[in-house]
Amino acid sequence: MKIYAIVLAAGKGTRMKSQKPKVVHEVLYKPMINHVVDELKKMGVDETIVVVGHEAHIVEAIVDDVQFVYQTKQLGTGHAVLQAKDVLAGKEGMTLVLNGDAPLIRKETLQGMVDFHKNNNNQATVMSADCDVTTHYGRVIKEDGQVKGIVEYKDLLDSQRDITEMNTGEYCFDNQSLWNALEKINNENAQNEYYLTDVIGIMDQDGLKVDAYKIDDFDEVGGINDRVALVEATKVLKERINKEHLLNGVTIVDPDNTYIGRDVVIGEDTIIEPGCIIKGNTVIGNHCHIGPYCEFTNVTIKDNVEIKFSVISDSIIENGVDIGPYARLRTNCHILENVHMGNFVEMKKAVFGKGSKAAHLSYIGDAEVGSDVNIGCGTITVNYDGKNKSLTRIKDKAFIGCNSNLVAPVTVEENAFIAAGSTITKDVEKDAMGIARARQVNKEGYSQVLEENRMKEFERRKNKK
Repeated sequence: MKIYAIVLAAGKGTRMKSQKPKVVHEVLYKPMINHVVDELKKMGVDETIVVVGHEAHIVEAIVDDVQFVYQTKQLGTGHAVLQAKDVLAGKEGMTLVLNGDAPLIRKETLQGMVDFHKNNNNQATVMSADCDVTTHYGRVIKEDGQVKGIVEYKDLLDSQRDITEMNTGEYCFDNQSLWNALEKINNENAQNEYYLTDVIGIMDQDGLKVDAYKIDDFDEVGGINDRVALVEATKVLKERINKEHLLNGVTIVDPDNTYIGRDVVIGEDTIIEPGCIIKGNTVIGNHCHIGPYCEFTNVTIKDNVEIKFSVISDSIIENGVDIGPYARLRTNCHILENVHMGNFVEMKKAVFGKGSKAAHLSYIGDAEVGSDVNIGCGTITVNYDGKNKSLTRIKDKAFIGCNSNLVAPVTVEENAFIAAGSTITKDVEKDAMGIARARQVNKEGYSQVLEENRMKEFERRKNKK
């Protein structure tokens, strides 16, 4: 049976005090809407429709592999779902309706609701959770195992105020039954809006089977309406993720001060020191030592790697590499096995070969570096002429002396040497030594001449005053 999903993401979220749509605000470095959509992708949902409205283009720019429909006027949740009718009406299967501002939802929970819905032959399933009687959420009204309807907190009768099962706002429907019921809803209420919750009562009246799937953790589905709730959601998700890694064999020295994104994968016996921020689609292998105070974004790190006090993005680090402190790698770097990269080294769009070293204070940009190369302190690949970026090639076993400038495009061949302090503008052949600096000349006794000249200039400026 095919599974479809409708994600409601059209609202502005006025309490966020922001010009951006509410669902693009981030929880643990990832927009809320992406948390929801990505869990649906992990489930293997056949088709996902996202309902957008306020600043729709911002949502469209960050979400892929979905179909967008537009709610130009926010006339209630039922009206929002109706915008997907042209896409889904007439199709066989089940349809999830989810809120785009519930970033803590997990695929396991959604799959549990789907399985419950299917195994019990329901036409509608309401996700519910227990709450305190004073909680201002709609209550699930049941009778003999059938959900009769959902009543908003402010509309509860005295006889209903002891009900603790609340509606979380997440649903699973038989697709055809959903559209049939939506045709019958109206906006005869104080807000003049079309409520999706009315569908539950309509389906009950039509004799369809409606049940509730109760979950244990309301935090998963609670909507985020302001920045306070945004912070709380980040804390909850951080603690959940860190606990999962700990149970999977990762040592996190200080979980309270370690932030690991939802899509990060970390291997066994890896140690994460305090202050690390690891996000995006980062993958860290086994037996690595990370930290302290590293920031990784979309990085692949293989086994037995040590990195400390460094910022790395969109790069691949092979086995046995050590990096830092205070290194920076960005934009498609590939660091091969057993490289040593020391303090204050920056690389960008660089391939750095096996066993090569850049111990300190160098910039290697737009470069291909071979194996067993030594990059001396203060070396720069001069890759930008003010308009164009050009490539520097350094072949195997070359030795680059300290404080050298390699002006691209330029190639240093195998086993070549570059004399310290050189500015290299032409290719250096294999086994050659490139020297590009003036020959040293010592002028004996000249320091006295310099001192006399300095004193004359000093007196001239003093008298001028």
